[in-house]
Amino acid sequence: MKKILILANSSGGLFRFRKELVERLIHEGNDVYISTPNGDYIENIKKLKAKVIISKIYRRSINPIHDLRLVLQYLKIVQTIKPDLIITYTIKPNIYGGIISRILRIPYVSNITGLGTVFQKKNLIKKLVCILYKISEKSAKIVFFENVENKETFLKLHLIERKQAHILNGAGVNLVDFPLTDYPKNNNATRFLFIGRIMKEKGVDELFDAIKKLISEGTDCSLDIVGPYEENYAEVIKKYVEEGWLHYHGYQKDVRPFIANCHCAVLPSWHEGMSNVNLECASMGRPIITSDIHGCKEAVVNGTSGILVEKKNTEDLKRAMQIFDELPYQKRKEMGIAARKLMESKFSKERVVAETISVLQTKYLI
Repeated sequence: MKKILILANSSGGLFRFRKELVERLIHEGNDVYISTPNGDYIENIKKLKAKVIISKIYRRSINPIHDLRLVLQYLKIVQTIKPDLIITYTIKPNIYGGIISRILRIPYVSNITGLGTVFQKKNLIKKLVCILYKISEKSAKIVFFENVENKETFLKLHLIERKQAHILNGAGVNLVDFPLTDYPKNNNATRFLFIGRIMKEKGVDELFDAIKKLISEGTDCSLDIVGPYEENYAEVIKKYVEEGWLHYHGYQKDVRPFIANCHCAVLPSWHEGMSNVNLECASMGRPIITSDIHGCKEAVVNGTSGILVEKKNTEDLKRAMQIFDELPYQKRKEMGIAARKLMESKFSKERVVAETISVLQTKYLI
């Protein structure tokens, strides 16, 4: 039996996307500890038979005092548990967990679930993050990536060595939790669906502009949104809801009813690690319109299970949505079935977990 410590910045993200991996690690006879901030999913994690340690993380803060406190928290946790292996997810756990693991000479594995906003800019914060990543990943046994572009970015910036890198098909999707559902019966209005945080880098401005243009030209369609919004979008959301074409549902623990009710999911994001939203919608048999970028395009066979569009391009997004709106019912249904088949062949949670375990075993980490 080995002691495995998992460091994560969200109980919800860890449970929803990694619970099968945690279950497999425990099934293999390991003693699993999870450090995560308090949240709605703590009890769910405990039911997996993992031991939970509450830690406080300011995910979006760049206050050095907050980060120093996190480092001290992690140091205390590691010294108390004395794990045989540390697995980290997302930027702050990756960096600070990695540095502590390296100093204490504990084997560790990092997961780059996306590069985030910081890598999209050229500023002092990006330079600092790159320096910290170079220090933290120096001795990592494995650095898991969710798409090839993120891996190549790390290699180009000399943050890791090529032998450390391994690409997974994201977190995968649970084909049972997100089953193939009957395609909605044909009607006059096409129901598009966006799931995610309403923020500029998810492409929501382009999405709003595209659907407004479609409606102004006579296309009968609507947009459902599931997810929280940044404060500067409050008035915009309110206005569009009053206009009648936007249906806002806020944050929802269970997105499946909304996926089942839509004709097509839309995610015109600027950057992703591997979009879980795309995987979940495709698993339930819904066509996808999404950006032609790594982290999004892997989930779509262009023209067969969905349509790829140029990021930050309102006209291209409008074109794709219009093409989909004009498709006959049977073609839409066939696209949804093709989307499900792609998930079954490449992105099933079972496949991703098995590959993760295999890599860990090959490195003699479990």
